[in-house]
Amino acid sequence: MHDLIDPIINFLINFINQVGYFGIFVGMFLESTFFPLPSELVVIPAGIAASRGHMSLPIIILAGTLGNVAGAIFSYYLAEFAGRTILFKIGKYLFVKPETIIKVEQYFKNHGPISVFIGRLLPGFRHFISLPAGVAKMNFKTFCFYTTLGSAIWTTVLAILGFEIGENMDLIKEYIHLIVLGCVVFCVLIAFTYIFFFKKKNKNS
Repeated sequence: MHDLIDPIINFLINFINQVGYFGIFVGMFLESTFFPLPSELVVIPAGIAASRGHMSLPIIILAGTLGNVAGAIFSYYLAEFAGRTILFKIGKYLFVKPETIIKVEQYFKNHGPISVFIGRLLPGFRHFISLPAGVAKMNFKTFCFYTTLGSAIWTTVLAILGFEIGENMDLIKEYIHLIVLGCVVFCVLIAFTYIFFFKKKNKNS
């Protein structure tokens, strides 16, 4: 397995060394849209490159976060301007009723911030969380704040993982699983806390 993985990692490290911080920005921009590019393949090799002294860890985190936010903004505006119209036109072919679209819009108007923040920390949801936010026309400044917060946390964790562990692929795979599990547990705790206080607030009001 190492015979296959090691050349791939070395290729990614060398590629990132060549394209530099702008390449990290572009990679994370794409990762934050519906383009299926895992952030792990961008940030972890960059962290390894930083451990070799080729790059700066803080600038990697900054470039990755800015790329993530820029990609999220692109997806947000795309969904805001065209998403609702497209969904209403093709929704019936995807078994998505107009009432469901309206419910999603209402949900994001009420719970957009927590949904965006949690979504940025969950692999699989990260690529798409900007789309319902855009369709629902979630407050743009609020969207940017929680997108930046979630993106910064995720990018920092991946960059530090690559920097501290280096090229030990067994450890990286083990810690990736632990990080994903930790993020899921963290998000569940945040969600339950949010629901508890939200219900309490509604009850008091």
